[in-house]
Amino acid sequence: MITVHAYAAAAAGAPLESFTYQLAELGQEEIDIAVEYCGLCHSDLSMLDNDWGLTSYPFVPGHEVVGRIVSAGPQVKGVKVGDAVGLGWFSKSCLHCDICLSGRHNLCASAEQTIVGRHGGFADRVRCHWAWAVKLPEALPMAKAGPLFCGGITVFNPLMQHQVPPTARVGVIGLGGLGHMALQFLRRWGCEISVFTSSPSKAEEARQMGAHQVIASNDAAALAAVSCRFDLILNTTNVKLDWNAYLGLLAPGGVLHHVGAVLEPLSIPAFSLISGQKSVTGSPLGSPALVRTMLDFCARHGILPLTEEFPMDQVNQAMERLKSGQARYRIVLKV
Repeated sequence: MITVHAYAAAAAGAPLESFTYQLAELGQEEIDIAVEYCGLCHSDLSMLDNDWGLTSYPFVPGHEVVGRIVSAGPQVKGVKVGDAVGLGWFSKSCLHCDICLSGRHNLCASAEQTIVGRHGGFADRVRCHWAWAVKLPEALPMAKAGPLFCGGITVFNPLMQHQVPPTARVGVIGLGGLGHMALQFLRRWGCEISVFTSSPSKAEEARQMGAHQVIASNDAAALAAVSCRFDLILNTTNVKLDWNAYLGLLAPGGVLHHVGAVLEPLSIPAFSLISGQKSVTGSPLGSPALVRTMLDFCARHGILPLTEEFPMDQVNQAMERLKSGQARYRIVLKV
């Protein structure tokens, strides 16, 4: 048995406190990762508060793990002890269903989620199936790479899913932990990028990151001025907005794609879709192969999240900074 030292919450909204637990014998296809860094994602906060009704306590958050493999079962493939790897939202999938065999492991109906019903990466060690531990390219520093394994792949996947060409006009709703990474991907992709934000203070930051246009999302006239323009609008927020207004900004055949976990039902008139043959879609992260593709793209183009670093023992202060909306733009915890 291996003792893991972690930080856990005893109940919804409770502070994270020192916590230990025992890992059983390593499975044939499992690996253990010695955690060096772990990103702090808004999904960790949602799970901590049990916003989605999925949390079991004591709860150990953390699903943007970067570290080195310290043990591996005899049937592990593709990675080995000593490799620097990352682990995101998913920690296992069945590998035999039609979805997995078609390369869409992130859609597997029996996929195991790193912080749902098990303990995550706010710890000195985390366990997963070898297929979901993705090697980190040498060009990407471990201290900043963690958020790519959740936030990064979350906004990279739609570009591949919708086969977005470099000639596309793309709008990004929200310039936060997800939006600022979407902006960097789209800039290197070659797209014309517009950022919708309700925070005027972020306008200059958005332009520095590559936005061609910054539009005040609470200005009806500004929205009307870009009517029927966008091939793709990517919503990275988790708040209720006037979705019909954004559908009006799509060009014929355009797509409104959600990666932010909006809890309220989407109110969308059918005619807003029918008249321009428009679509509303969403996606959950990406497969291990797509994560590798994203990491290679990041290494090639020098894409990294903008991060603030906290030591792991200051996890509650880091949580409060995230909750307050002050983080610019992702928080990483150092073990």
